Amino acid sequence: MRSAKFRQLMSEVSRRRMLQLGAAGLPGLLSARSLHAATDKTLVAKADHCIVLFLNGGPSHLDMWDMKPEAAAEIRGEFAPISSSLPGVPVSEHLPRLAQQMHRTTLIRSMHHSVNNSHAAAVYAALTGHDRGEQGGGAKPSDHPSPGSVMAKLRPAANRTLPYISLPYKTKEGAGGPLQPGFLGGFMGPTFDPFWVLNNPDAADFHVDNLALPAPVTPARMIDRSRLLSDLGRGLKISNESSLTAIDDFQSRAFELLTSDAAQQAFDLNRETPEMRARYGRNIYGQSTLLARRLVESGTRFVTLSWAPDANATWDTHGDNFNKLKKILLPEFDAACSSLLQDLDDRGLLERTLVCVLGDFGRSPRINANAGRDHWNSCYTVMLAGAGIRQGFVYGASDRTGSVPAESPVSPGDVMATIYRLLGVQSTTQILDSLGRPHEVVPQGRVISEIMA
Repeated sequence: MRSAKFRQLMSEVSRRRMLQLGAAGLPGLLSARSLHAATDKTLVAKADHCIVLFLNGGPSHLDMWDMKPEAAAEIRGEFAPISSSLPGVPVSEHLPRLAQQMHRTTLIRSMHHSVNNSHAAAVYAALTGHDRGEQGGGAKPSDHPSPGSVMAKLRPAANRTLPYISLPYKTKEGAGGPLQPGFLGGFMGPTFDPFWVLNNPDAADFHVDNLALPAPVTPARMIDRSRLLSDLGRGLKISNESSLTAIDDFQSRAFELLTSDAAQQAFDLNRETPEMRARYGRNIYGQSTLLARRLVESGTRFVTLSWAPDANATWDTHGDNFNKLKKILLPEFDAACSSLLQDLDDRGLLERTLVCVLGDFGRSPRINANAGRDHWNSCYTVMLAGAGIRQGFVYGASDRTGSVPAESPVSPGDVMATIYRLLGVQSTTQILDSLGRPHEVVPQGRVISEIMA
């Protein structure tokens, strides 16, 4: 409960000035010029929300949902296929619960792109639709923005919640490396970075640090900073009011987290039954997936879950692929993803929520000397479900070893163009960078109409 003094002080500050200060501060004000000139060619949206489960590191399509039981042992691997709820489409024996949800999904088995070495470049391609080849390195201010950032700009949530949230990690390019690209606002500026939820939702003391004012920032100090920003704004002569409006509209949602009990309750997993929490899995990824459901239920537009603290930590199975998959990765994913689909459907949310299971790339058909599979960009699989997606469908196909697409090849740009279309945004919509140059959201992407309901 906030003190009367706090409430009195807040009444002295307009929401706009407080938010410029508390959420973005001076950098957000200085970058305002780059935000006002987006040519928004919106469509009727089939999806109100999107959840991306990003299997960071590159999941093995051959050991999950494009199995090759007739191939040689060094290709087919150790796992057996099992029947699913989609006739004729088996999945791995270690995905028994997800097998019962396949009738809700579309699998795209003919994914490919140009990046095979750099996780960073592959993640960037997968999450933005922009394939820049093997150009690696961490996130840069010149990067194309993430889809969550674009949606925060073009279709912010209507009920004043934060439009874009990412959890539970800021995934690094290797342990101790730079932050991976593809998750941030890029050339739209840090104002459109996600709201980060970085503590473990499975921990008994789970909390969201950002839900309170930073300790050094008192209400009185915020008032002083607000006055300073007001003077700076006049000095900089930022004449286009829509520039500041774009910033304010995004940042005012941070204020809601400081003042709205309903917004804060969305992060309270103790409101879920023990049975529901157990169904998703009592681990960081299962509880993060449950939290993603709570967030879209509260109105958040876009949630991205990165399934690794760094690129090499989880799905990057160069060694001991089969033990890692069957003991940890697949059981945790099976529980979380299957529960999400069923839970969304039970609550009437799936028809307006797009669920995307993506990854950097696939894994090599041939098993290496370390019982692992290496990077494989030439062919892999993604899964989509929910709003606007055909149910019980497989698009494209790989060859007999899962090495290359045999039909209907699909690029990450195509997938992102389709995601944007379902969310009500044309892939040709233009957004300006900090120099005022227009960029189409996904210029090379083709909407995959065949997978749309």
